[in-house]
Amino acid sequence: MSPVLIGVIALLLVATVVVLVMSQTRGKSFGSARLSKDREVAVKEASKRLAQNPNDPEALYIIASAYFDEQNWDKALKAYESVADQISINRVQGIDNFEVFLRMGISAKKLNLLDQAYRGFSMARTFRQDNFEVNYEMGALEFDRKNYEKAVQLLQQARIQDPDSPAVLRYLGHALFRLKKPKEAMSFIRKAIDLAPEDKESLYTLAECYHEANQTEQALRIFNHLRADPAMGPTCCLTAGTIHLETRQYEAAIQDFEIGLRHVNIKADILAELRYKLATTLIKLNEISKAIPHLKQLQSENPSYKDVNVLLGKYIELSANRNLQIFLMGSSADFIALCRKIVMTYFGRAKVKITNITVNKAEWADILAEVDTFKWSDIIMFRFIRTQGSIGELIVRDFHSHLKDVKAGKGICITVGQYTDEAKRYTEARLIDLIEKDKLQQILNSLDAKTAAVKK
Repeated sequence: MSPVLIGVIALLLVATVVVLVMSQTRGKSFGSARLSKDREVAVKEASKRLAQNPNDPEALYIIASAYFDEQNWDKALKAYESVADQISINRVQGIDNFEVFLRMGISAKKLNLLDQAYRGFSMARTFRQDNFEVNYEMGALEFDRKNYEKAVQLLQQARIQDPDSPAVLRYLGHALFRLKKPKEAMSFIRKAIDLAPEDKESLYTLAECYHEANQTEQALRIFNHLRADPAMGPTCCLTAGTIHLETRQYEAAIQDFEIGLRHVNIKADILAELRYKLATTLIKLNEISKAIPHLKQLQSENPSYKDVNVLLGKYIELSANRNLQIFLMGSSADFIALCRKIVMTYFGRAKVKITNITVNKAEWADILAEVDTFKWSDIIMFRFIRTQGSIGELIVRDFHSHLKDVKAGKGICITVGQYTDEAKRYTEARLIDLIEKDKLQQILNSLDAKTAAVKK
């Protein structure tokens, strides 16, 4: 075959392909135009019929379908509601009742009219209970209504039709978590995340599932991963910090809360709780000077938040008096050292020899001392009570019994709180002095100066 003939044949083949493609394109355009033309004619005809009979169900159905296809949700909803009213009176041939209610529900949901959407979907379900879209939409609405048991039932039905739907798996997992079934929820949420890895909310809920199931390490791993996320970060920091706080990992908790507060546009309730927990955690570590600015900031933003005003009043006072801070919050060793100083300086120009110290948990310490002055000598028992609030008669009775056991001539009971009237009456005829908060503060304020004088 000659080269010229081969070239001619190749040109003919190319031309044929071009003609076929162009004819198909024209056919599609013509078909689309014809479909649009047919719809236009049908809508015009339906409009004429409605002018004569506003309740013509077939005409309403045609108009509703046209609006729905155009995504004109408001007009589609009104038209489908009119169709629904007509088919509820008489069965109309040529109208798919299931489609009417399904599309009514979809249109209402697009307009965020959730009660109307629920009505449409539930009516559609009376015609077909095995439809994926109906079961999914109703399950999602039941979830939003916090009817989690119903949501799970409907979503399980939807899952039968589409086992790998990320949306169904997501709602199902979240609903089971709300029902306090974290282990069941985990499997669904993990599958949903595999199919939609960008779903940060589901990742957060998965971490909550791990936490509820006492798998704390896995939970913290996810919370830490999400700490920098602009949307989920503050909540994750708060939750991670709370977990660390519950397990007495105070330094880690402080780091979590501080990272959370670095975010911008934090929800007001999350912001308040981050500040509050950071401040109270710092207080646990006796970092009162660092805690006070956070409490003041919280007070300015939310003056009635929890006990922030009480905490401020208490810890501003403590920050100004290091000795009072030790008395209330110091370690056992620091507390005993402070009490020894008080005993050694309590009586002016006296020789004091401490002979015994006993500690009752973190509640009080008893110190027995031999005291010699120019005028008298005696054995004195001191009791230092750390607990705040009212001190009742029972504690004072116990102290008096202890005095007799050690043959002390006098007892001095010191508290950072107040004594009840019953406790005061009990000591009226006994050699016990009751020292309350105001007098204790005076002692603590002058303690350092007295200690220095004794050393000289």
